[in-house]
Amino acid sequence: MQTGYVQIYTGNGKGKTTAALGLCLRAAGAGKKIYFGQFMKDGNYSEITALTERFPEVTYAAFGAKGFIRKGSERDGDAACAKQGLADAHTALTSGAFDIVILDELCVALFMELIPLDDVLKLIEAKPPHTELVLTGRYAHPALIERADLVSEINEVKHYFTKGVDARVGIEM
Repeated sequence: MQTGYVQIYTGNGKGKTTAALGLCLRAAGAGKKIYFGQFMKDGNYSEITALTERFPEVTYAAFGAKGFIRKGSERDGDAACAKQGLADAHTALTSGAFDIVILDELCVALFMELIPLDDVLKLIEAKPPHTELVLTGRYAHPALIERADLVSEINEVKHYFTKGVDARVGIEM
């Protein structure tokens, strides 16, 4: 790619990570090298198994909070892990080894105050011109939206979760 852009997938609807994974799949099919880092998730999802076992073009890392936390109620180590993840992502982004860097749920880690806004803005500024940077998660900060080249907001219209349906393997996890 001659020009890489900054993309954000945000909103309260289902599909932000799925959209990023679709981009990852498309890029892998085109022979691109992808770094896929996840905040707020532990990597125990079917799509991660597929990425790590079947796509040598993808480098995967999980960091940040493990499990559910509430804003302001950080457990020991969550912020330190998220900050280390952001540092690892910065290294991946500036290494020149990847065409696309996807940071899944980074917007949530920022909202939960696990990482500082200034550090995320510095990450965006450090993006090499040829590298695509994709950030996902609810609560995208207005400063990130302002800086992004593409922002997609995915909103929930209806979801079977409200009827008590748990996440299903192969569909939601």
